Amino acid sequence: MREGKLPQKGRVLRIQKHLLLQVFLLFGLFLVFSNTGLEIAESKEHPSPCLQPRFTKQAPPEMYDFNNPLEANPENYKKGKLLFQVKANPLPCKNCHGMMGDGSGPMARGFNPPPRNFTCTKTINGVPDGQLFWIIKNGSPGTGMLSYKGLKEEEIWQIILFVRQLAKGYSPNF
Repeated sequence: MREGKLPQKGRVLRIQKHLLLQVFLLFGLFLVFSNTGLEIAESKEHPSPCLQPRFTKQAPPEMYDFNNPLEANPENYKKGKLLFQVKANPLPCKNCHGMMGDGSGPMARGFNPPPRNFTCTKTINGVPDGQLFWIIKNGSPGTGMLSYKGLKEEEIWQIILFVRQLAKGYSPNF
């Protein structure tokens, strides 16, 4: 047997372990969402209502009124879009907030409260940049909003720039 090659039985066991790990991860996600207000729903995807009352804890005073330090330019919008739609971990934002940011992502059905509708200018314009940063970084207990502590500060600010563009009615295809 050549070095580095597993016997057939070893490969099968490794594949089985990998599949088992995926099942456990999916089950873990189910448990997280079932403990944060996710309910099974039979409805079709639709945008979340525009005005959505929230009771998310306010960011500390030194963070709450902080303004986004990044320049609002096409490069930062594109990076924010890529994070929102593809790269953010633990999950891209689009999974809950939808590709268009209207709160209709594939995981949104059944959330109580529903994911934020970022296309709602009245809602988003009333939330300071520092508060958005705080929520993305730390999550929002009592909702399905996960914490994104693994993102760099610059990445969070880029997501906020992208979200602000969605609230202005711009297509995420800029």
